[in-house]
Amino acid sequence: MRAAFLISIVLFFASAFAQNQPTDMAGMDMSHMSGHDQGMHDMAGMNSESDGNAAAMHSMEGHHMDMGPHMKMTTLRPSQPGDQAKADQIVEAARTTAEKYKDYKVALADGYKIFMPNVPQKQYHFTNYWNAFRARNGFDPSRPTSLLYEKNGDDYKLIGVMYTAQKDATEDELNSRIPLSIAQWHAHVNLCMAPKERRQEAMPPNAKFGLGGSISTKDECDAAGGKFMPQIFGWMVHIYPFEQKPEDIWSVERQHNHMD
Repeated sequence: MRAAFLISIVLFFASAFAQNQPTDMAGMDMSHMSGHDQGMHDMAGMNSESDGNAAAMHSMEGHHMDMGPHMKMTTLRPSQPGDQAKADQIVEAARTTAEKYKDYKVALADGYKIFMPNVPQKQYHFTNYWNAFRARNGFDPSRPTSLLYEKNGDDYKLIGVMYTAQKDATEDELNSRIPLSIAQWHAHVNLCMAPKERRQEAMPPNAKFGLGGSISTKDECDAAGGKFMPQIFGWMVHIYPFEQKPEDIWSVERQHNHMD
């Protein structure tokens, strides 16, 4: 039931969003905006519809382990001199920032917003739109786009951070942010949005549309009357800076499974 509910939200909001506001939300591809005032208006006071769009993005991350045609990841590169030292510095910066936000109320006070707080999740994303906007043009590990929390009763335990980059970033550009010999970024691709009269066909277990659907090419999508989106949202990567082992700090599996 929960998976079906989340996918339905993805379809509803992503469809409206694609037609009216072609941004990345948590990936914050905001290249269509111009001016400081517009950014202040949109990022400092996101309305409930925008919250829903960003929440939909997070729900889509639950499909990562399928590693099928709707998901792409950067290729792991051979280690280069300086890669490990650079990665260690990023983890240290992420850990220092995370320490500040162990109390989730501090995160809220600093402009982070919780997505879908009433829907049970393994990891809750608290996203800061200003940080996401800045991430388009540069990488600052002290300013994560999202903070990742586990919920314990009425409290939240901070476990990690998420960084983002624009969706047209090259692997070389992503490598310049975090060495690709250490981390793998991910992006959501080949999305076919269902036409209104066929939205039920986006529901599991035999979905045709959506990020869990069997349709993954533009030709197939056009034939089915859907709307094809080659990539939706920007590049993302999770870091779990409180872990001790490198494979846990940069765990791909953990971010894939966080909605299970």
